Amino acid sequence: MRKNLIVTIFVLLIAAMALSACGQASATTEAAPATVEPDAPAATASLAPGSVQINGAGATFPLPVYTAWTYAYQYVDPSVAINYQGIGSGGGKKGIIDNTIDFAGSDSLLSEEDYTNGGDLQMYPMLAGAVVPVYNISFAKAAPDGTTLPALVLDRQTLVDIYNGVVNKWNDAKIVALNPGLDGYLPDATITAVHRSDGSGTTEIFTKALTSFSPDWTAGGASSVEWPVDKAGNGMGGKGNQGVAAAVISTPNSIGYVELSYAISNKMSMVSLVNKAGTTVVANADSVASDMSDFANAFDAKLTATIVDGGGTNSWPITGYTYIILHTTSMTDCVKAQKIVEFLKWALTDEAAGKQAAGLGYSVLPAAIRDQVLAKLGEVTCSGTPVLK
Repeated sequence: MRKNLIVTIFVLLIAAMALSACGQASATTEAAPATVEPDAPAATASLAPGSVQINGAGATFPLPVYTAWTYAYQYVDPSVAINYQGIGSGGGKKGIIDNTIDFAGSDSLLSEEDYTNGGDLQMYPMLAGAVVPVYNISFAKAAPDGTTLPALVLDRQTLVDIYNGVVNKWNDAKIVALNPGLDGYLPDATITAVHRSDGSGTTEIFTKALTSFSPDWTAGGASSVEWPVDKAGNGMGGKGNQGVAAAVISTPNSIGYVELSYAISNKMSMVSLVNKAGTTVVANADSVASDMSDFANAFDAKLTATIVDGGGTNSWPITGYTYIILHTTSMTDCVKAQKIVEFLKWALTDEAAGKQAAGLGYSVLPAAIRDQVLAKLGEVTCSGTPVLK
């Protein structure tokens, strides 16, 4: 009991340190993830004899929380060193299929071809998170002393119009009508619409949302699309959530989309969206949880689901699960296999780990969904024997 209490207190301290770092991050052109750097203290900590090195890579969407979790977990199990690199969902899927990493992170779903090439792959939802439009507007005039300008509001159709290149000025009548509090402040300036340049689960969530928002979005919902705004001449690409955040920060009169923690850590201005129910909502753990509840029974046989554009009054409409991908029967190092599954079980069930994720803007899985994931983890075997004890 005393040991468990000490571990829990330590993990909570790590969460507090990560949140403090979020509050102190400055909006510079070098956008930073919301937590400690991936190879910081964990890389220099002394490891017990016989320790196991586990390498994962993939989505940048969960990078802040995975970085914090892997740092904290070395104090839960000192025999494990877990390294996770944010290289994008496409890179993660390729790595797990090619067996160059031990586990992958992805917000993008595996295709039937991926399942065939991977042989024995399974996706496990770990968290849900918000993709949020962020902006950098050079307002036409300064607000009066003591006045704070309200956040920019967009509805679903207008966001589609911006990325279609149809609405291309900040003082367009559609934007002005949605923002009476910004009347006279929105500039007569061209909108630069920033998007991911790499294959990205964040893009898949965003474009699936655009597809649901309006039939006018015809570019599809996928990890990589042909952006209409590029053809219109005012699009810009950035690699990773970090690259999109950096591009928006450094480009006046731009808009982009990033995972919520990148917006928080870089103190970026975030769009409020009018959702399907007609409510103006902000992205946070509660609005993501509301959207998850809209799709409580949406999982398919492969334990995957698309959860954008829920109909709940308080639901954030650009929401998605982030997944871990494992080989389920072909791992040959049974000690490593056990350590990976034990880490994932801890992340899903430890109260302090859940609080840490919520503090970074993610939503933990409801109990009914979490139990399905744990049951699937229980099916992972090595040499024919279940690895989760």
